[in-house]
Amino acid sequence: MILKKNKNVYIETYGCQMNVADTEVVLSVLNGVGFTPTGDASVADLILVNTCSVRDNAEQRAHQRVSELKEYKKRNPEVLIGVLGCMAERLRTTLVEKNNLVDLVIGPDEYRKLPKLVEDAYGGQRGIAVKLSRVEN
Repeated sequence: MILKKNKNVYIETYGCQMNVADTEVVLSVLNGVGFTPTGDASVADLILVNTCSVRDNAEQRAHQRVSELKEYKKRNPEVLIGVLGCMAERLRTTLVEKNNLVDLVIGPDEYRKLPKLVEDAYGGQRGIAVKLSRVEN
């Protein structure tokens, strides 16, 4: 993925400690292709919500937050919104097809595909990668 300029990524993490560690992996992968982390969603080119389905409260908060974050896309249609983690695997149909809430849905075993999925999403193609891996951990 070749970016014309640095882009900003904003990530909110909900749920278990594994999600916190996964957020660090995601930031590292995206940094390698030109994304800079930001703590301000209003300046982000890519907004990600890292979720957990094990804890119901976290899943409910994340779903609500994704709906709220759509406001940034209304202001700037170039902004991509994605959901990461185990909630992404479970709710991919609801998030993408039924409610049209996100551009990217990526399960925890697919983070290495993020650069390609983001590039495709900037080209107008929704990115969904939620397969469970036998070797990824």
